[in-house]
Amino acid sequence: MKNAFTQTPRICAVFLLLTLFLIAGAVVLLLTPSDEEKKPEQPEFGDDSYRANYHFTSPDHWKNDPQRPIYFNGEYHYYYLYNGDYPNGNGTEWRHAASEDLVHWEDEGVAIPKYTNKNGDPWSGSVVVDTNNTAGFGEDAVVAVVTQPSADGDQEQYLWYSTDDGQNFTSYSDEPVLENPGTEAFRDPKIIWDDQSEKWVMLMAEETKVGFYESDNLKDWNYTGEFQTKDIGLIECPDLYMMRADDGSVKWVLGVSANGQAIDKPNTYAYWVGDFNGDEFFPHQEEPEWLDYGFDWYGGVTFEDGKSDDQLNHRYALAWMNNWKYADETPTMAEGFNGLDSIVRQIELKKSDNEKYYLTSQPKEELDQLTSSVDSFERIEVDGSETLAATGTAYQLEADISWDDLKNTGLRLRESEDRSRHIDVGISPENQHSYVNRSSTAQPDEEHELIESQAPFDENQKEVHLKILVDKTSVEVFVDDGKAVHSNQAFPPLEDEGITLFSEGGKATFKNIKIKHYDSIHE
Repeated sequence: MKNAFTQTPRICAVFLLLTLFLIAGAVVLLLTPSDEEKKPEQPEFGDDSYRANYHFTSPDHWKNDPQRPIYFNGEYHYYYLYNGDYPNGNGTEWRHAASEDLVHWEDEGVAIPKYTNKNGDPWSGSVVVDTNNTAGFGEDAVVAVVTQPSADGDQEQYLWYSTDDGQNFTSYSDEPVLENPGTEAFRDPKIIWDDQSEKWVMLMAEETKVGFYESDNLKDWNYTGEFQTKDIGLIECPDLYMMRADDGSVKWVLGVSANGQAIDKPNTYAYWVGDFNGDEFFPHQEEPEWLDYGFDWYGGVTFEDGKSDDQLNHRYALAWMNNWKYADETPTMAEGFNGLDSIVRQIELKKSDNEKYYLTSQPKEELDQLTSSVDSFERIEVDGSETLAATGTAYQLEADISWDDLKNTGLRLRESEDRSRHIDVGISPENQHSYVNRSSTAQPDEEHELIESQAPFDENQKEVHLKILVDKTSVEVFVDDGKAVHSNQAFPPLEDEGITLFSEGGKATFKNIKIKHYDSIHE
């Protein structure tokens, strides 16, 4: 038999080690976030990736429609339609990202999951901060009204709410807060608070018209009127907001995502300037204007500058940078993702010389914080072509171009060394349009129908200012301070980095060329 006294030190040591182990384990548990608190894993990619340097992209799988961002707790909160099963499964849900500057984004994971109640997957909708607790979920609850297909397949509107600052949403009821009135397309609710009438106003996309509804609690909605569109196809994603124009007048703007190809107009964001009386919208003119003339600016949303004391002087806007004609045709799927947004733009309301109001778009100045280097060229006269001693795949280029008489002038971007591949951005006074042509490089439209986007340009004008945003798979062109904008996808080989100035049928003078090369927001 062993002496008990000789065993005591061993027992004490074992006991002490066990105690320390348990304490360490407890500390680890306290410091380790729960599954709900863990941030989603971020994708990895390098210089050989097609992932955009400074545009918002889906972390993986699929994204499409953006939902209007909201500002609270010092950040913009952005939700978008996401399918984590793509391409092998269907159904969208709301994924969440947050940003302080609308340039850098932090992925927050899925906020409204799909197939969690008896209704179908959540589609587009609208999210608001219920500051005054009108819905009864608490002050500053985040409330979303979302289109979901019912068990019968009808598109109806359901309410979800969040009491944890928009991180996770709970379904309010399996029953809709707004039933389908008997139309096949009844979707994309957009909610605003109308200060004039002190009520919630909701817009619905109802085939070719916008329906207007009112509520004092976000749960019970009454129909008030409609706005009928013409010749722009099935409308989606309606939008309504007030803006102060540069002449000091305050106007209402109604926007929709629409397809104007039947009347030789874009398939992007149509809008009207007019008046809203709390029940109906009355446009100043029947024909809409277009916020973008490119092929890839759809499902657009506008939203308030949360940091500004005056919400009427400007707004921000972004859209899904894709087109349903070729939405699946992106080489990024080789890297496991399909989904790109435009950069966030600042929009303002202007009055033209002929008393017409229109919106302008400009990139947000915060993009300049990404500048890693700058190339400048004061003046270059071009009669034919001139290749710059500057290259890149992610940059902002500004230039003033002037001429006396010519057919065509502009820039060839993302040009290959042998000059056989390029994206052309230019002005054709002869044809009275600005344009972006992607026919000479890899692009997503296999039928080659959507090759050159065009926007009206005054044939008597002898100069133009261009601001161009180039990223790995996109070009966004802002003509004359954003009177016209082109947003297009293209997929040049990553080694194509050249920049060439050109003119046809006459001389062009390029002045004040400045190229700001942008670092990646992922670094």
